[in-house]
Amino acid sequence: MALHSSMAEALRLTRSGNLAEATALLRSALSGGVSGAAPPAPGRGGETISGLLPEPALARMRESVGRERPETVEAKGTFDERTYRGREGVMSYLLYRPDQFRQGMPLIVLLHGCTQSPEDFARGTGMNRLAEELGFMVAYPRQTQAANPQKCWNWFKPADQQRDRGEPALLAAMTRQVIAEHAADPDRVYVAGLSAGGAAAAIMAAAYPDIYAAVGVHSGLPCGAAKDLPSALAAMKGGGRTSRAKGRNARFVPVITFHGDRDGTVDQSNSREIIAAATAAAGVPLQVRREQGRSGTGRSYSREISVDPAGTVLLEHWSVSGSGHAWSGGDSSGSYTDPSGPDASREMARFFLERKRS
Repeated sequence: MALHSSMAEALRLTRSGNLAEATALLRSALSGGVSGAAPPAPGRGGETISGLLPEPALARMRESVGRERPETVEAKGTFDERTYRGREGVMSYLLYRPDQFRQGMPLIVLLHGCTQSPEDFARGTGMNRLAEELGFMVAYPRQTQAANPQKCWNWFKPADQQRDRGEPALLAAMTRQVIAEHAADPDRVYVAGLSAGGAAAAIMAAAYPDIYAAVGVHSGLPCGAAKDLPSALAAMKGGGRTSRAKGRNARFVPVITFHGDRDGTVDQSNSREIIAAATAAAGVPLQVRREQGRSGTGRSYSREISVDPAGTVLLEHWSVSGSGHAWSGGDSSGSYTDPSGPDASREMARFFLERKRS
């Protein structure tokens, strides 16, 4: 089944002209691996948290931005399959609870990309190890082939872009179940995803700002980027545009985005659109600071930080040089990962844990 999925994805990549990614995926599948990584190519709406981690720990996280991944602790907590059943429908999900689990922990909801699974996504992002190290829970909802043949979240369908309808309603209900059953801190709940999962995460933040305190979008698209499959394909290639006016009327949610500048599947312009919409929704003038850096393996990146007049960081936009459609800094044991990049998982966790829903 895994090989069949890899072959189907490789065919899709070939048809879209992404020969390097297709070749890497086939080589990995035929050698028994599962990595689908692209090979290296030539103030407002949130507040700093003082109760989650000691300030020195937060300071160390801030100082380590973009640096080589430090040694990580072993993920030795509980990781098991659970199911939500309700009027919104049925959804399976994996839940990771760290070994030192306690009530009042933050929760991160991670949405996998097309052809992926929660197990695969957990391996690729390494988020469970971070959860063990920093003290939070992680929920990985499972999209089914019955809902989408490629196991994509249906971010391009109007019925799955709105509050209290379709997949957003089901994901929100699942999130509320985890909060209630495991006494998660309701003010420290976050959502993130890759590709189609990133697009779905953007929808969840727009539709449920009363649940999610911040959102992370990796190689994804903005809410409302498409209304059907043709417009979805156009948006993925950079031909779609969201409504900035809608952004000005939306409730602001802090955003961190990651995108490879050689992504041949979802054009990087989509991340810029996400940041533009969030900037419009902020309701205050934002100052943008730009910096250049290199990961521990030498991969260069740019980072744009948007701060409000009080100096609070509200938005971060990361562009990873030479990276394709892959989770930056991910583990090669998972699909669609680029281990050379800055550690997107750690940077998203840092961004999330510095703020709470206000």
